[in-house]
Amino acid sequence: MKDMTQGSEAKHILLFALPMLLGNLFQALYNTVDSIWVGQIVGSKGLAAVAVSFPIIFMLISLVMGLTMGTTIIISQYYGAKDMDNVKKTIDNTLLMLIVASILTTIIGLIFSKPILVLIDTPAEILKDSIVYLNIMFGGMIFLYGYNGLSAILRGMGDSKTPLYFLIIATVVNIILDPIFIYILKLGVAGAAYATVISQAISFVLGYIYLYRKHEIFRAKLNELRFDSQIMKLIFKIGFPMAIQQTLVSVAGVFLNAIINRFGANAMAAFGAASRVESFVFMPSMSIAMSVSSFTGQNLGAKKLDRVKRGFKAALLIGLVISIFTLFITLGIPKYLIMMFIKDKEVIALGVQYLKILGMFYFAFTFMFVANGVVRGSGDTFVAMLITLVALWFVRIPLANILSKSMGLVGVWYSIGIGFLVGMTLSFSYYFSGRWKTKAIVK
Repeated sequence: MKDMTQGSEAKHILLFALPMLLGNLFQALYNTVDSIWVGQIVGSKGLAAVAVSFPIIFMLISLVMGLTMGTTIIISQYYGAKDMDNVKKTIDNTLLMLIVASILTTIIGLIFSKPILVLIDTPAEILKDSIVYLNIMFGGMIFLYGYNGLSAILRGMGDSKTPLYFLIIATVVNIILDPIFIYILKLGVAGAAYATVISQAISFVLGYIYLYRKHEIFRAKLNELRFDSQIMKLIFKIGFPMAIQQTLVSVAGVFLNAIINRFGANAMAAFGAASRVESFVFMPSMSIAMSVSSFTGQNLGAKKLDRVKRGFKAALLIGLVISIFTLFITLGIPKYLIMMFIKDKEVIALGVQYLKILGMFYFAFTFMFVANGVVRGSGDTFVAMLITLVALWFVRIPLANILSKSMGLVGVWYSIGIGFLVGMTLSFSYYFSGRWKTKAIVK
């Protein structure tokens, strides 16, 4: 566990972010390995099936993932205030919530996977594979929730290293199982899904056993977990706006897929491949933002507002360096990045087009996430939700629909970038208003 209320702000943010960055890179590698095997062995239709499925999975799990992000904020402030009794209560109630939520998500996902795919105009040639992939993934929700829950709890207490170990285990297992299930057993898209679920299960089980033995605060048997109405209200108060924000992002992804689907399976495959590349590009910025949230939470809990402000400036400087490097990658070698996933020349050309256009907007994404990291760390998650609502639903989706008719796919790509710019402007405006300073849980 790490106390971030003393010492160099930049050093704390960087050192806390690095394990998360490695973890996020492993997570991206974890998902990318699936796409590479599916794209190279099954082909563009298989890749398109995985690509069209992901936003739907994200949509149905985003509510709970948002609540666990709220858990990180709550624990970080209690931990900064050295209130370990409430830290323990928050952990127990988070675990209870995740057990119930995973069961509900699995049931809902299995019932509605096909109707949602049909609703968003999924091309007929990839519909069957998409349904198979989705159903297998929904069957393993408890393991995905479990891993993310443990990681959120640990990050709140300043430990970003241990979740990395869990993820390394999952990634290694997934890399081993993918070729076995997809290529040797010839299960295709279903094989990628089975490999993912099994690797998540192994990672979660080993992770929980480790924490149960290593840290007394995790030693709660299922029959010993106790519901605490005050803690649960706080989890929902802080986490629910983040859950809605995650849902807005995921549903927007589904709508964006529906627009891209109008251009056929190749367009969807190109978007899927470019999105996998983008997942690597976004990781440093997202890691810094998550680090800033935990840093802000602990320092507000310890009543050290000046450290929060200095941490924000340090994170912006780090973000600027990240943005320059990102621009170099996306403009310099986009073709080779897309070629990792697919051989089809038309798909490669469309994917390159996406990366070259979006590369010019990634700085806005980075700065937006840093500013929102401070705001979320304070516990003011409602405003971050509103900013997401405006950037996605009042800018990106309407603009994508309009520009797709006049500019084709290029219009869709530009609408995503413009959404980033609007989000950055709103996030900066709210940060400098200073209203977030009064939102701390620990008064």
